[in-house]
Amino acid sequence: MTGFQIVVLWSDVLVWLLVAAGVGVGLLIARNPPLRAAWRRVGASRAGMASATVLAAFVAVGLLDSLHYRVALDGAPGQKTRYAVEVLSVLDALATPLRTRNEKTYSAPFATRLYAKETVDVPGVGAVRDYPPLKHGGSHLAGRDDEAAADVAFRAFRGAVIGFLAWMAIAALVAAAVRAGDSAVDAAGWRKIWRRETVFAWDAVLATLLAMLLAGVPLLLLAADYHVFGTDKVGQDVFYQVLKSVRTGLIIGLVTTLVMLPVAVLLGIVAGYFRGWVDDVIQYVYTVLNSIPGVLLIAAAVLMMQVVIDTHPQWFATAAERADLRLLALCFILGITSWTGLCRLLRGETLKLRELEYIQAAQAFGVSSWRIIVRHILPNLMHIVIIALVMDFSGLVLAEAVLSYVGIGVDPTMTSFGTMINNARMELGREPVVWWSLAAAFAAMFVLVLAANLFADAVRDAFDPRAA
Repeated sequence: MTGFQIVVLWSDVLVWLLVAAGVGVGLLIARNPPLRAAWRRVGASRAGMASATVLAAFVAVGLLDSLHYRVALDGAPGQKTRYAVEVLSVLDALATPLRTRNEKTYSAPFATRLYAKETVDVPGVGAVRDYPPLKHGGSHLAGRDDEAAADVAFRAFRGAVIGFLAWMAIAALVAAAVRAGDSAVDAAGWRKIWRRETVFAWDAVLATLLAMLLAGVPLLLLAADYHVFGTDKVGQDVFYQVLKSVRTGLIIGLVTTLVMLPVAVLLGIVAGYFRGWVDDVIQYVYTVLNSIPGVLLIAAAVLMMQVVIDTHPQWFATAAERADLRLLALCFILGITSWTGLCRLLRGETLKLRELEYIQAAQAFGVSSWRIIVRHILPNLMHIVIIALVMDFSGLVLAEAVLSYVGIGVDPTMTSFGTMINNARMELGREPVVWWSLAAAFAAMFVLVLAANLFADAVRDAFDPRAA
């Protein structure tokens, strides 16, 4: 292989545009004292910062999975370079052992043998029913299965030690940064952090980071030689599937919000400010949308989009591009069907704001309506918009899981929490029960949604003008 070809999917573009928008919003917040003060209150929330640390880990995984490429194939000298059909990501490259070390079928977490008995030939004995050894999981033990438990414990302990040492280095850097400008004693930074004397909740961040490193580093070390979450029906590592599902969940939550936000903000403010026939038309539109069962509308739109994709295979050079288009279609469909709640809320708040004295004074002085909306109405509604954004994220992640479970979610070739749960349905009905795929997907999705909800609560408390 001589090189690679960068592949840019539409979802990748939207993800990195969101990153750029986040940087821009950060610069805007830094220049706006009220917003800066509100986000300082978020930073002072220990629950909020602990959940933000967890979300940052998920975002890092999602960004690594949003840099795609195709590997060049071997060819004769002088021939045009050809590239593999499979589209990989940086995460795939980092997780190559997880991606390529597939077993024959099911194996339990940390197992060294398959989960079901097969007929195997034993030299000197003949054909017997036994659990065949795995090709990769625990292969370094060379058949010494009785040593597996001790080996797992030793590797986990070593990983915990490495994680703790890494945490100590990070904590020392944070303490040094906190201590900067304080010449009292060397331990001043540590005391400020653990006595909760800092404006930013560094103690919560460091405590959460310690827990993540103590759990994550041993997990990564063990994943090099074991299937830590087991394997599925085709022998693929479940831990790898969980990592690949993170990007799908983040895109569903973030891109759908990107689609929903402009429509909800514009129509909500316009309906509340101009009232009259404009308000009637907008209310009629979102009332009609609300009267249609959301699942039926989404199912119809997804099925129509799938027909378009199936009838135009020439549009896609790879299967990843095909799955990516269906993912984006699902994001847009969810966005179209989920803007009505925020729109109604913003309409009601705008109706109250337009009756305030300073708004009426601006109207009396002849200030244009759109200037009043941009300069006075919108800034006073931003706390509602921000709260709605972070609170809708977890709901959209759960919506993808439900839709994929009933078969109208992402493409079946794309890994997501919903497809993992859908595939686990039949596994729960077999004997013996295969429980680890469902458990791994549920645990990862639970952590992601819980972190998003806790962070949403911190943002709501910080931006709510009625909060003390």
